[in-house]
Amino acid sequence: MVFQDRFRGRTAIVTGGASGIGLDVAARLAAEGAKVCLWDLQEDALAQAKARSGATDARALDIADPVQVARAMEEGVAALGGQLDVLVCSAGITGPNTTVRDYPVDAWQRVIDVNLNGLFYCNRAAVSPMERNGYGRIVNIASIAGKEGNPNASAYSASKAGVIGFTKSLGKELAKGEIRVNCVTPAAVRTAIFDQMSQQHIDFMLSKIPLARFGGIDEVASLVCWLASEECSFSTGAVFDVSGGRATY
Repeated sequence: MVFQDRFRGRTAIVTGGASGIGLDVAARLAAEGAKVCLWDLQEDALAQAKARSGATDARALDIADPVQVARAMEEGVAALGGQLDVLVCSAGITGPNTTVRDYPVDAWQRVIDVNLNGLFYCNRAAVSPMERNGYGRIVNIASIAGKEGNPNASAYSASKAGVIGFTKSLGKELAKGEIRVNCVTPAAVRTAIFDQMSQQHIDFMLSKIPLARFGGIDEVASLVCWLASEECSFSTGAVFDVSGGRATY
């Protein structure tokens, strides 16, 4: 369901905006009145994603590089008219499905660099323009794996646990102003990220969901957009479940 004009006059940056949850969130924000800037590593997919979502701007960058993030934040905010109201951090990778004993060190580093360090760089860069604006909503995409720890997905699980802890910390830091920082913990949602996983791991994730199905991108986007809206005024540093009943806390 799209709410008419809920984000009229608001601006947003969405990382991982060329596909999956990020693209759906960006399209919904734009449909509800926001000016949106897409960030993604997939340069070839950005033009099509910009057209599909109705975004105002799109930028190709690697969020694991703090210099690129700082530059993109400055240029992206300028393209949005000098204001930043919403940041949705959806960019992420899974890494290989293998045991800790056999986990490649370079693959571990890349997962942490993108999923946790990159998210930190983006959140950090967003604070100043939001404070200047006197308003902000940051929504970080974590995972049920960050709560439970999936076997054969140690880097991904560790990175998403880090996102949860980081979100709680930043939410408390900014609580006395009008900036809210929250995260969502989806169970498996069928997106292109499944291409990075083994079928055995996909089957394992499905077996853990009491609703016996994968989540829909639209279901996650609905929650994200509420957290990105003015309606989310008394929740910060919080973790919102969207796991089909899998989460136990």
